Amino acid sequence: MKRTIYFLVVFILGSSLCLRAQQPKPEWVTIKSANLRCWECKERLDRYLLLEKDNTDNGILQWKINLLQGEIRVQFLPDRTTTGAIKAALNNAGFDADAEKAEPEAYKKLPPVCKRAEDGGGPQKGKPCHIPPVN
Repeated sequence: MKRTIYFLVVFILGSSLCLRAQQPKPEWVTIKSANLRCWECKERLDRYLLLEKDNTDNGILQWKINLLQGEIRVQFLPDRTTTGAIKAALNNAGFDADAEKAEPEAYKKLPPVCKRAEDGGGPQKGKPCHIPPVN
């Protein structure tokens, strides 16, 4: 009886270790965006990615937005999503992702400050927009 219990415990522990070893390690990707420069853009993108993460189990674990550099770092599970899918999500939110331009309809819905510099958006001279206003 003791041998059977011992065998069962070893089998369960071994199985759980094998399952854990098969899970892919999360990866990070850094994506540049020409129109991700202000706190309003950050809040808008955060809300969009939270909805995307909640509505689909797409493998995005977390993200960090650097407004001064105009980039976002995304941690994701490579067995559930790809870098291309993450870029597509950013494009669908209205933001450029590396060389890929935002979807035109989503881009039109962005407030003026979240537009590309060539469209008059982004930081204005003497008005830093990477710091949220104090209420």
